[in-house]
Amino acid sequence: MKQSAMPQYDLFIRSVVLKRERVEEWETYPFCLPVVRTLDKLDFTSRVTFLAGENGSGKSTLLEAIAVNYGFNPEGGSRNFNFSTYETHSPLSDFLTLWKGAYKAEDGFFLRAESFYNVASEVDRLALWESYGGSLHRQSHGESFMSLLMNRFRGKGMYILDEPEAALSPMRQLAMIARMRDLAQEGSQFIIATHSPILLGYPEADILVLGEDGPVRTPYEETEHYTLTRAFLRHPKKILDELFRD
Repeated sequence: MKQSAMPQYDLFIRSVVLKRERVEEWETYPFCLPVVRTLDKLDFTSRVTFLAGENGSGKSTLLEAIAVNYGFNPEGGSRNFNFSTYETHSPLSDFLTLWKGAYKAEDGFFLRAESFYNVASEVDRLALWESYGGSLHRQSHGESFMSLLMNRFRGKGMYILDEPEAALSPMRQLAMIARMRDLAQEGSQFIIATHSPILLGYPEADILVLGEDGPVRTPYEETEHYTLTRAFLRHPKKILDELFRD
């Protein structure tokens, strides 16, 4: 799928291109995923881009491939982290080309909720407490996420986040949006896979909804995350009665 919008030239990652000629088996994972099968060239046009969609749509797979191709450790961390707990990442990164901007990011981090424990362990092993606001293991899950955002994300960085809302309360998600805004205004770029209707409300973000036809740019109010959450909050009893009806 080719996007027609022109990328901003001050972004660190401007586009991702799939080397389709190298794919031999389109029926095997991860090439069977709609987001991969339909991918040609995907442009990034905003400092904040969200990948949204149903479970199994390929959000995390695509995000991971972009992060690994950019030079991040598959399990997360900065580009200086090279630990490996268990090899589970897909080969998709080898089939991508990233078109980068004119400037190199001064900072960067790949955050994935499912392996954040391993990243926290590596931070302790390397005694990097000062940069991370203390030992991440000595804080709650949500507190450690926020400590990372407030202390380790230094600005002018490339930040790739996979479902960061997993550990955050609604109030902390709002705090995350405020921190993202500060970092974006300082020249940072975010690519985030999320299910959160709160995070998706970030102003002027690009929302790419992944479906059978590949990524589709979608206004916030037209996402299922917004419409379904809004309907539930307005009529919880009606929706639950319908859901529980025999």
